[in-house]
Amino acid sequence: MSIKIDRNYPVFTVIIDNPEVKNAVDGETARKLVDAFQLFERDNKALVAVLWGSNGDFCSGANLKAISEGRGNRIERDGDGPMGPTRMLLTKPVIAAIAGYAVAGGLELALWCDLRVVEKTAIFGVFCRRFGVPLIDGGTVRLPRLIGMSRALDMILTGRPITAQEAYQWGLANRLVDNGQSREKAEQLAKEIAEFPTTCMRNDRLSVYTQFGMNIEDAMELEFEFGLNTLESGEYLEGSKEFTVGKAKHGKF
Repeated sequence: MSIKIDRNYPVFTVIIDNPEVKNAVDGETARKLVDAFQLFERDNKALVAVLWGSNGDFCSGANLKAISEGRGNRIERDGDGPMGPTRMLLTKPVIAAIAGYAVAGGLELALWCDLRVVEKTAIFGVFCRRFGVPLIDGGTVRLPRLIGMSRALDMILTGRPITAQEAYQWGLANRLVDNGQSREKAEQLAKEIAEFPTTCMRNDRLSVYTQFGMNIEDAMELEFEFGLNTLESGEYLEGSKEFTVGKAKHGKF
């Protein structure tokens, strides 16, 4: 199995397990990634997902050998992306746990995730630059939105390796952790996020994603609609009661 799933509710961990090709993704693996995240989306017990690559590498991109053998990734305008879930907008957050290489299509999978927990020796890069393989899973869209156009173009035009420290300074990595701890720390972070009131967290997250491309007035109106949906759920009433008895005051979590 190239894709494995570990359920430790409320955390749902998806594992890329193709160690012989540094967790590169072929057509079948991409389909299995889609299946895994569709399952996560439907699973009411699963509140936050973690995407992790086994055996020391996150993902080295599309499997070029598989492409040459006719087992390549799906290339269609509609439906799923070549790397699998990169066109999906889930209602729940996903955290990437990154060790080793997160390059080419693997970088694009990492960009698709909401947050990136990164080991200190991890490497990011648009390594597909050297092979004439385009960024086609959101790399030219998500990367500049995360780190700005100047730095994104540095990565996209040169294809150079980006260290974990540089990625952290740029905002590409959200957390730096010791080697061998990315999965553990990502799952710990997932559990912390899952403890927050769910409706509010999901609506605020979706407001962030959907405001891109809107003018300020429309974006504010959409945010208000998401907020009304949260208030109508009544979730804040329980939170208000907890506050009045002293829970989570003074910045405590």
